[in-house]
Amino acid sequence: MSKNQTFLELKKNCLHANLQLPKLGLVMYTFGNVSVLHTGGKMFAIKPSGVDYDQMKAGDMVIVDFSNKKIEGKRNPSSDTKTHAALYRGFPGIGSVVHTHSPYATSWAQASRDVIIYGTTHADHVAGDIPCTELMDDERITGDYEEETGAQIIRTFRKRGLDPLIVEMVLVAGHGAFTWGKTSEKAVYNAKVLEELCRMAMYTERINPGAVRLKETLIRKHFERKHGKNAYYGQS
Repeated sequence: MSKNQTFLELKKNCLHANLQLPKLGLVMYTFGNVSVLHTGGKMFAIKPSGVDYDQMKAGDMVIVDFSNKKIEGKRNPSSDTKTHAALYRGFPGIGSVVHTHSPYATSWAQASRDVIIYGTTHADHVAGDIPCTELMDDERITGDYEEETGAQIIRTFRKRGLDPLIVEMVLVAGHGAFTWGKTSEKAVYNAKVLEELCRMAMYTERINPGAVRLKETLIRKHFERKHGKNAYYGQS
């Protein structure tokens, strides 16, 4: 789609992506949200705050710029809008952001733990542990909280030397999950994958509390065969 993407086209894309969350069992009630970047950049559409998924229409989506100024829409945007905007500014190249409080991913976030890479299903998507941020300090919590949430994610990636175009998911300590991708389809896909990886890791530790991290050769093999320069997974 060209840079001349209409607001209606953007809103329809955003609505469709948001409606996938309840279908995939990633949200309940009005929890969670998806934003989608305009193809021309500099603005994005996001779910309205506190509106039931089964009542949302394309016209309910709200378009804002990277400074959180409303460009178009009658509704109030998601309360997490500033976090989404921070991620678009901090991670150039991403095209959509998803936030959920899905139960398994949120459980790991509440435990303030990285998700250790125990198996090849994890390695197919991320060639390392899934990062969890540190708990936010009180000054940031009582300040511009949503903006600081985005900043906390960005700091975590920079501190650990992670590429957000390769590692497309994070847990925010005590809070929940954020994922992203170049498209809304990939961002939603990553949200579901993250939930399943968290579920499998939990059961792995329950079955074997002494489970160890997957060996590096298997990690590299599985990640590279899907994402490396000589990838051979899927159809050409």
